[in-house]
Amino acid sequence: MVRDQSPAADATTDSLAAAAARGKHRPVRRADHALDDTDRAIIEQLQHDGRLPYTRLATAVGLSEAAVRQRVQRLIDHGAMQVVAVTDPLSLGLRRMAMIGVRAEGDTTAVVTKLEAFDAIEYLVVTAGSFDVMCEVVVEDDAALLDLTNRIRSVPGIRSTETFIYLSLVKQTYSWGAH
Repeated sequence: MVRDQSPAADATTDSLAAAAARGKHRPVRRADHALDDTDRAIIEQLQHDGRLPYTRLATAVGLSEAAVRQRVQRLIDHGAMQVVAVTDPLSLGLRRMAMIGVRAEGDTTAVVTKLEAFDAIEYLVVTAGSFDVMCEVVVEDDAALLDLTNRIRSVPGIRSTETFIYLSLVKQTYSWGAH
């Protein structure tokens, strides 16, 4: 995450960047508390600008700066949100995106544990339906996708895979949850 060096910036970026850095391979957990309207307003503001200083965030939601700091930290600690930099894979030289459907044998726990270690898997979910697990992957090119697919297929407990190559990313939003 890039730090805003302007005088108006405050410690928001520091604590949020630290939380994002900790979240790279941390299991995603569900929030264990209900969000109120103020929590949702904070999330909505940060979805528009994740580097918004606490002072401006406080003004926008009608709380003190200290109260906003506490709420943001609680939302992060409880897994209700993460504040991260969203990158364009193409600008990073990652030209191939795909979803890989995985059919597993037996309990999916061991399979998912192995798949979590693959850096190219950006999104990993256990599903119901014709696939037991879905993996969203971002790699350099088709050769890297083939290599990754072969490594995924070699994981014990995986029966088969099916790869869905992205031809065009039509819509991608992160605004759910705030409204």
